[in-house]
Amino acid sequence: MEKPAKNTICLWYNRDAEDAARFYARTFPDSSVGAVMRAPGDFPDGKKGDVLTVEFTVMGIPCLGLNGGPAFRHSEAFSFQVATADQAETDRYWNAIVRNGGQESACGWCKDKWGLSWQITPIALTRAITDPDPAAAKRAFDAMMEMKKIDIAAIEAARRGRSCTPPALPVCRDGPAARGVFGMAR
Repeated sequence: MEKPAKNTICLWYNRDAEDAARFYARTFPDSSVGAVMRAPGDFPDGKKGDVLTVEFTVMGIPCLGLNGGPAFRHSEAFSFQVATADQAETDRYWNAIVRNGGQESACGWCKDKWGLSWQITPIALTRAITDPDPAAAKRAFDAMMEMKKIDIAAIEAARRGRSCTPPALPVCRDGPAARGVFGMAR
């Protein structure tokens, strides 16, 4: 057995941690599935021999999937934030999550089919909303607030003060981004 990481994210699943881990390994670079541990005896939400835990890595981050049953669900209080280099990478990750039974949210957030939240965040967005020109940052931020999946061209146009209106989408006044973007309180 390899030396375990000092800090591992433990994610609770309802019997499908291995499926989730395999999806993440197929979808994201520097991701893999490690040891799958089967229960040595019966437990509250499973039987001897059922998958109990799955070691996996998501983009270099060590994780442990625990098949703990339906008692606890994921929430937006925890999310993976994935920095993307361009629109193609943004589209690839967003579409992989949403088309695999996930759901769109607002301002670059989506959930996978297991309920885990993801922020698919283009680096261009982060640069735009932290622009040293407060007016440019606000325009980019306001454009983001109207999006689901981030449209980099629309963000850049807004930053420059030009119109590049994305399709009408619900605003993210009620989503996780409305309560703080990228971990920054609003």
